Amino acid sequence: MSRSDWQKYFFKFATLASERSTCLRRKVGAVLVKENMVVATGYNGPPRGVPHCNEIGGCTRTTMKIPSGERHELCRGLHAEQNAIIQAARSGLNINGADLYCSYKPCAICTKMIINAGISKVFYYEDYTDPFAESLIKQSNVQFIKTEKE
Repeated sequence: MSRSDWQKYFFKFATLASERSTCLRRKVGAVLVKENMVVATGYNGPPRGVPHCNEIGGCTRTTMKIPSGERHELCRGLHAEQNAIIQAARSGLNINGADLYCSYKPCAICTKMIINAGISKVFYYEDYTDPFAESLIKQSNVQFIKTEKE
């Protein structure tokens, strides 16, 4: 029996985390890894104790016809990348130099957090259209690496 390589192994954690998402539009998972150890996971959903969209009658963004990639502040949920970074902070874990594995290429807000958190590499499966994020990525020292999904 063969072992998964590290990248496949960590993407399985991100995929598993996405299963916890309650987002009605897109299920996203993320995992922070440092020295080949999982540091924190995250998935997209509302802050702790705040009702999920399915508990309040639907997605605000869908009701308001807000296109994907726009007006992120009008969403009840945090993104998976944000939640992984927050989980590490809540636990007092240093993520400087860590790698992030996530379902989608991060948006501009997540990209800014990733840069400031000192994350070295971001591995992702799916593209996410956000021209401002692209400009930030090009100006940063963080490597963003698209990976083929199995």
